[in-house]
Amino acid sequence: MSGVYLDYNATAPMRPEALEAMTGALAQVGNPSSVHTAGRAARALVEQARTDIAALVGGPASTVVFTSGGTEANALAIDSAVATGARRLIVSAIEHDSVLETAKASGAAVELMPVNENGVADLAWLKARLTEWKPEDGRPFVALMLANNETGVIQPVLEASEIVRAADGWLHVDAVQAAGRLLTDSRALGADTLAVSAHKLGGPQGVGALTFGPRATLVRGQHGGGQERGRRAGTENVAGIAAFAAAARAALSEPELKPAWRDAVAARLKAEGAVIIGEGAPRLANTLCVAAPGHDAALQVMSLDLAGVMVSAGSACSSGKVKPSHVLTAMGLGEVAACAIRVSGGWATTEDDWKTFTEAWLKAYAHHRQRHAAQPAA
Repeated sequence: MSGVYLDYNATAPMRPEALEAMTGALAQVGNPSSVHTAGRAARALVEQARTDIAALVGGPASTVVFTSGGTEANALAIDSAVATGARRLIVSAIEHDSVLETAKASGAAVELMPVNENGVADLAWLKARLTEWKPEDGRPFVALMLANNETGVIQPVLEASEIVRAADGWLHVDAVQAAGRLLTDSRALGADTLAVSAHKLGGPQGVGALTFGPRATLVRGQHGGGQERGRRAGTENVAGIAAFAAAARAALSEPELKPAWRDAVAARLKAEGAVIIGEGAPRLANTLCVAAPGHDAALQVMSLDLAGVMVSAGSACSSGKVKPSHVLTAMGLGEVAACAIRVSGGWATTEDDWKTFTEAWLKAYAHHRQRHAAQPAA
């Protein structure tokens, strides 16, 4: 791949270990549900991978359910909670669309937990709300992601779990962005269910997992055979699962990412008038969300792409129209939300990649300001 790739939060390049594991598994034959030699070999790959993913997410391997990705893992948790009696769901206002849209489609009432100006969940609001919980609303269900996909802001999941447990509730944690970047041990965090995805940490797209604790009851979301201990029917994606495990092992063996490269970039951009979003809160070391007031995010992305640097806009496309990100809107950023981009590195990112982005952004922003300064006043 030519150019500088800084869009790991969208998808990370596959790690060599994951690619090797995937191609090796693809060369084998056998359905993991078959009892003959080839089937048992395929089953062994899946179960070893289950053990490896358990090391990533915490808890015994028997509580790891493989899915088609983070979206399905989030849906399995929410749908299971509703099927077992939850009639009102609390989800943070900055959750990924896979959580927000599944909650809206579940048939249960949905409430949004607010966040502060740095994008951190308001736990005082959560505690007060659960104190007023009504029995007819069923068991409380709360969804709070571990780290935000747009801003990188890390959420106070452990503190939230204490509040939810005091109300005998169910806490679901979307750890898709956090896995491989910071502690995602569901037991240590107090999560009842926790979702992860392979392609964010250097595995393939199309495979993920949900882990569950003793306080959560999963309900089959896909009918058919008895795969995944009856929790998800369908022949397992053996090659994808093997690659997922290889990526997880590699991620766990790496030293923790340091934010020095990102922070050096942030300081230079801020000196030119940029706004660093979420800078007052703990953030993933790989993620920088930055806004240039008056400089449309989509134009920034296009300018950077022409310069050979790939990043994402902090906005979402819907029906061909660009609208401000619900995450940044929830943080109260107003018009600035439409001017934010996300820069995210990962396992193969170098310091030079960050420097190249910086120079390209500064050049594009200077050109933008010159162009607008030359325009006659209306």
